Amino acid sequence: MAGKLSIILFSGTADKFIPLGVLTQGAAAMGMETRVFVTGFALLGFTKERHELPFPAEFAAMAPALAKGLTAKQVPPWDAMLRQAKELGARVYACSMMSGVMGLERGDFNALVDDVVGVATFLEKAEGGQTLFI
Repeated sequence: MAGKLSIILFSGTADKFIPLGVLTQGAAAMGMETRVFVTGFALLGFTKERHELPFPAEFAAMAPALAKGLTAKQVPPWDAMLRQAKELGARVYACSMMSGVMGLERGDFNALVDDVVGVATFLEKAEGGQTLFI
């Protein structure tokens, strides 16, 4: 399958990272050109320093059941899915503007991040494909 999928991840809550992993891995496995643009508080999930990804207050009570279900079904963690997608050619970019605002530099990000780019660069790479916001 050909095509292009670009995903913009702007939320830093745990419930957003699971679909990021699933969608990125699925698109890359289908042979789609796959890119992720990480901005806002989602950047904290991609730093070398580990940050606890909170669940939104309205879902917090369901988090233990979700964790149990994911374990029971042997669903890999979001970052493992993203690593596999990257092995298949997916690319992950951190937003340069929000990185600067948050005091983050290229060296602060973990190996999942391929580069720190501006929005114009990302939009140019995303042109002609489908773009999803998470």
